[in-house]
Amino acid sequence: MLNPRTKMSRSASTFQVLLVFATIVAQTQWTSVSGLYCNDLTPSVERPHSASITDFGAVGDGVTLNTKAFQNALFYLNSFAKKGGAQLFVPAGRWLTGSFSLISHLTLSLDKDAVILGSPDSSDWPVIDALPSYGRGRELPGKRHQSLIFGSNLTDVIITGANGTIDGQGAIWWDWFHNHTLNYTRPPLVELMYSNRVVISNLTFTNSPFWNIHPVYCSQVLVQHLTILAPISSPNTDGIDPDSSTNVCIEDCYIRNGDDIVVIKSGWDEYGISFAHPSSNISIRNITGQTRNSAGIAFGSEMSGGISDVRAEGIRIVNSVHGIRIKTAPGRGGYVRNVYVADVSLDNVSIAIRITGNYGEHPDENYNKNALPTISNITFKNIVGVNIGVAGMLQGIQGDNFSNICLSNVSLSVRSTYPWNCSLVEGYSNYVSPEICEQLRTNPGPEQVCYNGNSYPAAAAQPQSPQKSSASRLLNPFVYISWFLCR
Repeated sequence: MLNPRTKMSRSASTFQVLLVFATIVAQTQWTSVSGLYCNDLTPSVERPHSASITDFGAVGDGVTLNTKAFQNALFYLNSFAKKGGAQLFVPAGRWLTGSFSLISHLTLSLDKDAVILGSPDSSDWPVIDALPSYGRGRELPGKRHQSLIFGSNLTDVIITGANGTIDGQGAIWWDWFHNHTLNYTRPPLVELMYSNRVVISNLTFTNSPFWNIHPVYCSQVLVQHLTILAPISSPNTDGIDPDSSTNVCIEDCYIRNGDDIVVIKSGWDEYGISFAHPSSNISIRNITGQTRNSAGIAFGSEMSGGISDVRAEGIRIVNSVHGIRIKTAPGRGGYVRNVYVADVSLDNVSIAIRITGNYGEHPDENYNKNALPTISNITFKNIVGVNIGVAGMLQGIQGDNFSNICLSNVSLSVRSTYPWNCSLVEGYSNYVSPEICEQLRTNPGPEQVCYNGNSYPAAAAQPQSPQKSSASRLLNPFVYISWFLCR
């Protein structure tokens, strides 16, 4: 018979094994999701040809305009596109430039002390057509400025570095915005259109004139290990905006800016409905951020092409207005469905969870006021928060269908005496504190459906017990540890 010390030693060893197993299961689950969505994209692709921007006459003094050097370098390197591709290296220095367009089979690589600076002269940012899913510039009718780093109809593009910096010098654009002196919609820092196999990694983006990272009509996109910074008062400096794009992975980023940290879009009103390019199969994990005016993870409000199959986990939001937000309005049409947000921590957030059915702004007067969005199969799980103003404002649209909104294992320390405000929504809840509004107070039964983060709805999660299904235990591998410690 084993003595108690031997039993304890074996128990500790078994616990360590289970802890390692649980970690491996969790990592394997995320690896499989990222691999499925992003087809194992990597920033480490060997290119047989390379050149430095200095080979084309660029001067890194922060004053000389190097637009022509970037354009000439990319024109030259395009000759290697069918020969394994090429790398354009940007060494240490401050490289002032206007907008330039990338090529396929390219790695744009920045030294750790390299800074690409956006020109403060708007004429160095060409004016291009509006996105077809928007029908006009997002801020003004008509055309828009091209992003600092741009590309269209590309494949196999990598933008990376040893944490080098791309600085949009956006302050002058913010002034033009506030003073209403813009002629066209402001440019993002990076925008790639109709492209696939895109990697953006290991860089710092600062002071974007407008949105920072905007893949639109793209597929197989990996965005990882980025720092994105702008003053929290800067207007519309969204962090990462996948837009009408599929198979997108966003991971391991720190973002502090003046608008949504990560926001998924898919077109605006009648233009988005007609263009019909949804955003789907999107994985978001390990994001830390702060935003004064907006949300940590957001959907819309431009969602008219549809948003579905989104999984976000490991989200840390501090000193912000919203934690998680879905924005839509009559006239949007489209849908937001099959969304799973879990493992979220919030600190000093005004509204932890918000669904807004009356988020205005339309591109013109031709939108269909009867085009109502569908919001369904939305799951919020394992969310903790301290210093929270209001737990949730969940507000649908009269005559619409905001259904299967599920909250589970949500614990928020709330200042307001009225923690929840709900109207025109339906759903279920389990273990929510403070007590949720009556519309969502029903415990899910066996016939109800809550989205569990897979590409199909699964039976709504019941109160946790040792009899949980093997699929549920895979989603929550630490159940094994809890079971072991309590047996």
